[in-house]
Amino acid sequence: MSKEIYLTGDRPTGKLHIGHYIGSLKNRVSMQNSGDYLPFVMIADTQAFTDNARNPEKIRQSLTEVALDYLAVGIDPAKTTIFVQSQIKGLFELTEYFMNLVSVARLQRNPTVKSEIKQKGFDEGIPAGFLTYPVSQAADIAIFRATKVPVGDDQEPMLEQTRELVRSFNNAYKSDVLVEPVGVFPPKGQGRLPGLDGNAKMSKSLNNGIFLSDDADTLVKKVKSMYTDPLHINITDPGHVEGNVVFTYLDIFDPDKKRVQELKDQYTAGGLGDMKIKKHLIDVMEAEMAPIRQRREEFAKDIPAVLDMLQEGSNKANAVAEETMKDVRHVMGLDYFGN
Repeated sequence: MSKEIYLTGDRPTGKLHIGHYIGSLKNRVSMQNSGDYLPFVMIADTQAFTDNARNPEKIRQSLTEVALDYLAVGIDPAKTTIFVQSQIKGLFELTEYFMNLVSVARLQRNPTVKSEIKQKGFDEGIPAGFLTYPVSQAADIAIFRATKVPVGDDQEPMLEQTRELVRSFNNAYKSDVLVEPVGVFPPKGQGRLPGLDGNAKMSKSLNNGIFLSDDADTLVKKVKSMYTDPLHINITDPGHVEGNVVFTYLDIFDPDKKRVQELKDQYTAGGLGDMKIKKHLIDVMEAEMAPIRQRREEFAKDIPAVLDMLQEGSNKANAVAEETMKDVRHVMGLDYFGN
């Protein structure tokens, strides 16, 4: 039985944080190790240029950081093809063909894009590349004929747009060369990790996250700074668990759910201080993050080897993408000269 293909990736605009880890990276590693898939993981440098066009050095430096984060969490280049988006030339061609199958109005209605435009404060100055990046993202998925896409919950609108474009292409050219993907989402309740400040989203731009590369001392400082319950002034005061970032993180990171419930009960009744639960969370998170940090430090000792891995993966991905493009050009009637 042939294996299903999965495709996912990240923009190289900085180091990855634990929101990425919970939202998608853990899923990728689990799927990779299941042996049921042919995994492709992309560093989306072309997409990063849509809002960083005048800062190429940021993207160049972040490329290596993201690769180190991938390796650190257990994405294995022997099992997963890790590649760089800009090195896959067929992606630019397929994106151009997809552009003709979607309206500007449809792109403007995409909820994920609308949210990001507001967050970045683009207003009327939206770069054309940013508005159309869902088309590029659709090409990323379609060119590898991926059936599964491990992503966070907020990416479902992007996947729906991909399915629409695949259907439009297949209908327009009376073919079935491209396949419609489905999303693979984190376990319920783990789709989005809030920021340390209580913001609904952990974000590199908001500087409210814990990075996979943070050392132990930084982890301690960040956990101690976490938003809890502003009304819980004295230890004896009854506290609120809802909206309390420390308990949100314990729900996700502490495998001992009975212990978490006992802490919640004690906190809401009064008699449990914020610093005590923060110290418990530090122990829980350090147990999970320390091995990741140590692996990252080892891989960082040989950056040339990391770059060689990316080049090898990009060459492999390029060959797979070109096979799809041969079929695309054929059904479009573009193989004028028989090649």
